Formats: sequence, C-alpha cells, structure tokens
Amino acid sequence: MDWREFTGAFKDMSFYLAYNTNVDAIVYLTPEKVQALIEEFGADNVRKRIEEYPRQIDEPLDFVARLVHALKTGKPNAVPMFDQSLNNWFDGHFKYDVERIGGQVGIIANILASLDFKRVIAYSPLLGKKQAEMFVDRPNLFYPVVENEMLAFKPPREAYREDDPVKINRIFEFRKGMRFRLGEEEIEVPFSGRFIVSSRPTELRIETRDELRPFLPQIGESVDGIILSGYQGIKRHYPDGKTDDYYIARARRDIELLKKNHDVKVHIEFASIQDKELRKKVVRELFPMADSVGMDEAEIAHVLNVMGYPDLSDRIFNYNRIEDVVLGGKIILDEANLEILQIHTIYYIMYIARSSNPLKEEELRSSLELATVLAATRASLGDITRPEDLAVGEKVPYNERGEYVKLRFEEARKRIRTRGYKIVIIPTRLVKNPVSTVGLGDTISAGAFASYLALLRRKGVL
Repeated sequence: MDWREFTGAFKDMSFYLAYNTNVDAIVYLTPEKVQALIEEFGADNVRKRIEEYPRQIDEPLDFVARLVHALKTGKPNAVPMFDQSLNNWFDGHFKYDVERIGGQVGIIANILASLDFKRVIAYSPLLGKKQAEMFVDRPNLFYPVVENEMLAFKPPREAYREDDPVKINRIFEFRKGMRFRLGEEEIEVPFSGRFIVSSRPTELRIETRDELRPFLPQIGESVDGIILSGYQGIKRHYPDGKTDDYYIARARRDIELLKKNHDVKVHIEFASIQDKELRKKVVRELFPMADSVGMDEAEIAHVLNVMGYPDLSDRIFNYNRIEDVVLGGKIILDEANLEILQIHTIYYIMYIARSSNPLKEEELRSSLELATVLAATRASLGDITRPEDLAVGEKVPYNERGEYVKLRFEEARKRIRTRGYKIVIIPTRLVKNPVSTVGLGDTISAGAFASYLALLRRKGVL
C-alpha cells in the first residue's frame, strides 16, 4: 500500500489516545544566545556541571549544562523540571518563537484528526483552556466526558476546565553546524535536534480520572487502536503520600479495562525516563501489557540497561551499530512478549516482529514507508492539515546514508541470528532545513502503528 491507500483506509478507523498533552513553547537557538548563557554562568562552572550530569533541572545552571551537552552530541533529549518557580527565570531569559500543542497525545491527536480518521478520542487528565484551544478544530476529534452518569464526547475546545493548570514544555531547537565556544573549546553542533525542559506541575497525574474509568471498556470496544504515552510524567513521590507504584498500578488497570470488552491493540510510545527505578517499573510492568512499543535508539539503550544488559546498552549508546540495535530489539520484543517493536533513529526506522506475524516483510516495509513520509511532511511543513499534504513528504529524498544503512543491515543479518523473526528497515527521508524537529518520533510511531493496524484489517486479522 502507498500513502494514498493508507489514508483511504484511515477514514474507517478510530483511535483512543492518553495521557499527556502540554503547550510547547519553542525557542530557535542562535549561537549568540548560547554564548550569552555560557558567559552568564562561566565556562568552568558549565563544564563542571556537565560532568555531574544533572538528571533534573533544579536551577538555571543545570539547564545550561544539559543544553550544552545536547548541543555537543547533537542528540535530542528531555529533562524534567519540577520546581515551577524557575518559570520566571526562563520567561525572563527567552522570547518564545512559537507556542503550539505538545505532548505525545496532543501531537498525535492533531495529526490523526487532520488525516481524516473516522474518530480520534484524546484524553488528558488536565485540560486547561489554553491547552484545549491548541487542538485542531475538526469534527472527528473528541474529548471524553461524563455527563448525567453517561459517557459523552465533546470537541476539546468545549470540554476544558477553567481551574486546570496548563503544562508548558520549553523546547530549544538547534541546527547542525551552529558554532559556539565553551572556554577554549570550540563546539560545532553535529546534528539538528532539540532539547526539552519538561515541566512537571504538582497537579499533574498520569492517570484516568475516577469518573471516567468505569467507561474505559466502552471506549476500548469502540476503537481500532489505542496509543498510550506520558509515563515519563510519573513521579516517585507525591505530596499526598502516593508513589509511582500507585500510578503504575492504575496504568495497568486502565489497559485491562480498555481491553475488557474487546482485545484492542495497544501501542505504548516510550519517552526518556531519567529516573532509572521508574524506568524499570514502566518496562517491567507496562510493556508486557502492550502489543506494540515505539522508541528511539537512545531510549532502547536506556531500556536495555534496566533489563539487565548494561554492556549492550553502552554499545548502542556509544556506537549505535545496527547489529546491536537489532540484538537489543529482539531482547525487548521477547522479554516483554510484544507483538511488534518499532525503533526510529535519525537515519532509519526498523520493525522487529516474530516470524509468525501475519504481515509479510514487504507489507511491514510499506507501513514504515508511510511513517517516514508522514514525518518528512511534518518536518517540511511544520504541521499536517490534510491527507494530501503527504505528497510533500513523498518528494523528500531518503537521507544520504540510506544505502549505507541498507548495507550495514544486511551485514548485521549475517552476524546475528534472525531466524524466527521478521526484521525490516528503511532509511528515513531527511529534510535538510526542517521547520521543526519536535514530535517527529511521535509522528513516525503513530503513522507506523496506524498503518500496521490498517494492514491487519485488510487481511481480516484485526
């Protein structure tokens, strides 16, 4: 199937998405701005804090250190900020170039609705007015509410709650080739990407509100697929005495309820979790309840680390060899008992499934192709507003390492055991001057999972 056939199939498909939405406040970094931040805190102080590698933003120097580290490596990253008093420092130091919907649910909901899916139900436990107004105004996009003890669906712009706070993530976009100095060291950014300061307001809970939970079985039987994300927003401890264990248990129960009346396919979109113990709990407790998981190469390394494969994790993190990613992907697929694993990197996208998967390798490849066309479209235009926009992404060429990726993949197949698995890989379509890189991984995963389900439906196995 090509993208036109997929978008035709999408018109008969419905999705439920939960849990995380926010406002993305985007800054397009300049060398001058980075240099000013380094000079404000001092190169030696920044360098020392980089070596300490803070796992969360507790003061401005933590931010500057992690930002410079991201620029040096050219790798996208996200670090949480729990202390909301730092908002004033950020707002005083930066003018935001763009404010738009963020969070995996927010980004994916707007994309699926704009691709004319039959129905897209997007849920977030917090829905302030500013957040609600950032959802696209489409007749197929809904927010679930309970009215008169009955399940109802409203456009998000009509479902907001005045008292709900708005979660704001600050995103710092950087471009390949940007140069600045850290003391005597001259740094050139190797890849375009973004660094995210992810706000964690006290009121945020990654959960389904109690009034809606009894209706999850009804929601689950009304959709073709479910995408769950946002577990990186769970905290270890809460002011009311609850812990991460409480919310992980609720997350497990949510999946059980969604599947109660209908064995609907569930995809978990994984995102970087800085806390190692929390990451281990999400992997051990939630992955086995999903059918599909999506992640990037840094995230696969972090997952393998908490699964007990530190050496393989280090190899992927430091060298990113395809054969190590394949080996690691097989481990995750088997230990979590997944139906399919999707891995996206800057240069390629990969599926790993068992040989018993009902789709042929060429069908899986067409699903990945749809995903990379979708991401190229979003990178080119900034937003996708209609299915026909995908013609733009289709014209974007594969990245310059595409042939090398294919060659290394074939070499990897000879080195490691792949019998019993279906493993397919395609190069990404890389936009040279992207309008934005935010949400491209989410776009790939959503496109891959939706097209995967469309192919299963066509075969009559869904």
